[in-house]
Amino acid sequence: MKKTAPTIDTATLAGRRARLAATLGPGIAILPTAPERVRNRDAHYGYRFDSYFYYLTAFPEPESVLVMIGGDAPRAILFCRERNLEREIWEGFRHGPEAARERYGFDEALPIGTLDEMLPKLMENQPALSYPVGTDPLWDARVMRWLNAVREKARAGISAPERILDLRVPLDEMRLVKDRGELDTMRRAGSISAAAHRRAMQITRPGMYEYEVEAELLHEFRRAGAQAPAYGPIVAGGANGCVLHYVFNDAQLEDGDLLLIDAAAELDGYASDITRTFPVGGRFSSAQRDTYELVLAAQQAAIDAVRPGVSWNAPHDAAVKVLAQGMVDLKLLSGSLDEVLEKETYRRFYMHRTGHWLGLDVHDAGEYKHAGEWRALTAGMVLTVEPGLYIRGGEDVPAAFHDIGIRIEDDVAVTDSGCEVLTGEVPKSVTDIEALMRSGRG
Repeated sequence: MKKTAPTIDTATLAGRRARLAATLGPGIAILPTAPERVRNRDAHYGYRFDSYFYYLTAFPEPESVLVMIGGDAPRAILFCRERNLEREIWEGFRHGPEAARERYGFDEALPIGTLDEMLPKLMENQPALSYPVGTDPLWDARVMRWLNAVREKARAGISAPERILDLRVPLDEMRLVKDRGELDTMRRAGSISAAAHRRAMQITRPGMYEYEVEAELLHEFRRAGAQAPAYGPIVAGGANGCVLHYVFNDAQLEDGDLLLIDAAAELDGYASDITRTFPVGGRFSSAQRDTYELVLAAQQAAIDAVRPGVSWNAPHDAAVKVLAQGMVDLKLLSGSLDEVLEKETYRRFYMHRTGHWLGLDVHDAGEYKHAGEWRALTAGMVLTVEPGLYIRGGEDVPAAFHDIGIRIEDDVAVTDSGCEVLTGEVPKSVTDIEALMRSGRG
């Protein structure tokens, strides 16, 4: 899938800022983007903007700050880098304030160099100050300097904000429900990632190294226009598949082992998140097949539980029930289903939750509980569904199941009547996986 340049939907961005301003009420909100990070000496990591900032602005450049003034005459002001021919020769294009204001729909745009001068003035007589409290000690100190500068004018009749609020709280709620444009981007990210997983299944052979498969994934992501992987890819052969966050990706793949791949692309800021597990040699062993089909059944039970009005925890409970019964049936655990669930002995082989929110961040913004209760799913939420089994060797574990690590993960959007799997283009059944792997071997 070829990617086209993202369209800047200024009406949607302005609508988000207006919703936030209405929630906050009168006051001033300050939201910086992420800084550039030094990798070593004068080499930087590839730049990635702050997700909250991008959600409200779509502005991709570093050294930028959004300031919002609420009340009867709301304003959105961007502070950004000025045009600089010499720096642009070395580092590339900069919008500059005027072009940024016009293209991204801000009420005003000012040079970032004026921020320390302007912020105390903008904070004067504002009843409340909102910003990402505690995110960055340097920003905390900078905001306090501005606040103290305003307080020093008290005898001149100028008041400072009396309340300081964490800007992330209302933004988390806003980001939790995706609009049509966000869902479309996430579908395209999922499609790009799905193609990469299909490619991995087709090219994998015994004797290859995990990093060779990783290279194919990264190639497919970038070839289709995704800017980066959404997270560090996990390419884990054999026993490495039992390590939940395995990142070395340097082992040789052996015939008879499974390969667990948890990898996906980020497109225009939005993450996808896919895991598939398949046999290095192209065919599942009997024990691998039994275990795999158990995890697949658990995933399907969880997906079937995703619909508006149900508890966030309902998909997890559905998956755990299937997995627990399967562990008893496969002689991995003893006791009745009720005993396994009550004592949570299943956690020996399944120790994580069945999903997380997904969006601009791979573990996206949004609370999972309200007032101590699991929140209800609503249309527009996007979550992952990713049950697994991780069976390390042990004297009480049948030998055929030693070092089997399996996870199956898809991205699922809640719809008005149920759910939509955004990453369904990757085979999941044993038959379909084996057929795809045969097709890659001529």
